[in-house]
Amino acid sequence: MLKRNIFILSMGIMLGVFLSICSSVFAERDNGEAAGDTEVLPYEDLRTFTEIFGRIKRDYVEPVSDKKLLEDAVRGMLSGLDPHSAYLVAEEYQELKEGTTGQFGGLGIEVTMENGFIKVVSPIDDTPAQRAGIKAGDLIVRLDDKPVKGMSLADAVKMMRGEPGSKILLTVVREGEEAPLKITIARDIIKVKSVKSRVLEKNYGYVRISSFQSGTGESLKDALAELKKQNAGNLKGLVLDLRNNPGGVLNAAVEVSDAFLKSGLIVYTEGRIENSEMRFNAAPDDLIDGAPMIVLINSGSASASEIVAGALQDQKRAVIMGEKSFGKGSVQTILPTSNGAAVKLTTARYYTPSGRSIQAEGIEPDIALAHLKLESLDKAEFSPVKEADLSHHLQNGKESTDIQGVNALDKNKDQPLEMKDYALYEALTLLKGISIVNK
Repeated sequence: MLKRNIFILSMGIMLGVFLSICSSVFAERDNGEAAGDTEVLPYEDLRTFTEIFGRIKRDYVEPVSDKKLLEDAVRGMLSGLDPHSAYLVAEEYQELKEGTTGQFGGLGIEVTMENGFIKVVSPIDDTPAQRAGIKAGDLIVRLDDKPVKGMSLADAVKMMRGEPGSKILLTVVREGEEAPLKITIARDIIKVKSVKSRVLEKNYGYVRISSFQSGTGESLKDALAELKKQNAGNLKGLVLDLRNNPGGVLNAAVEVSDAFLKSGLIVYTEGRIENSEMRFNAAPDDLIDGAPMIVLINSGSASASEIVAGALQDQKRAVIMGEKSFGKGSVQTILPTSNGAAVKLTTARYYTPSGRSIQAEGIEPDIALAHLKLESLDKAEFSPVKEADLSHHLQNGKESTDIQGVNALDKNKDQPLEMKDYALYEALTLLKGISIVNK
């Protein structure tokens, strides 16, 4: 009897504190509205919450701590808002901070929740997930033998992380496949180099950004400087590859956009609270001196990638090529809590310079490209007759070339660009066309 009375007393105190806090929140004015216009405190709902809390404590098959129940209640409260708001316990908060610096343990995939399943936003370059063949849009329905339906995103991510070398079996549903795929991946330390670059052809550069980290802006500047150096300062065009880039740090997206713009708005945000409204403008410099640009995107390009693509598209600075992007146009603010944890809360939406909302819309490419892979025709199937094949043809009049030697070298060359990466080949072709017209 004493135990029951103590329990009832503790529940009464808890409800009293809860009501006190909520009363103070609702008493404040909402966005300048009069106090009389604020929402009425749902006492009945709070009473129901306390009743259910009590029933779980008394009747659940196993004892459950108050801490776990309250923590799960907070998780549910946040996860019910949108796919990106979440409660992060201290360990998860630390992992999030590690992810923005470019080194963490796991498989190397950016994921979100969709209809209770884990959806792959994109695999990260040079990671176990990418090497195993995980693709953007894949739905993960099982982790080892455990169904993900009903699992929180935080719990799923925790399961996918682990000791380097340990393995996990993913059951994946993929569009176009008749049956689920079983993919085994060995975990590894994920070290993400966010910027890579190379010369495609003389005077034409390529920069790949795989994610937006705190140091991405500086890495991009170094890459562009090296490309200009390799081309004697004469860079006629650049392909910026943002395919399967899941996003990352907002400031990094602003720095990348600013590297190619001399003026104007890059992105702005709007939310309910005053400090959620921000505007970012370009400084007067263009690191490639106005050279033509093609930006490659696909369905795995999300968040910060869409900010860059949208800014360069609206400012008429680049041609956007590829597939429609993912459509994550919301801002998440990390709010640390007193217990060492944090709340990741959606506080605003992104808008491109022209006022387009990215949220659930994505960026439409200027030139749409289907996801294709080219295959060469067998020479035996089609071999056009040339002048050199005709009997008694005239010689060129210049010193002859060892055709057989050239052909032999060609066979040893790497696979041509159009066979390896059709979208990149199309981007380079368009860049050459723009360069010719600009002459």
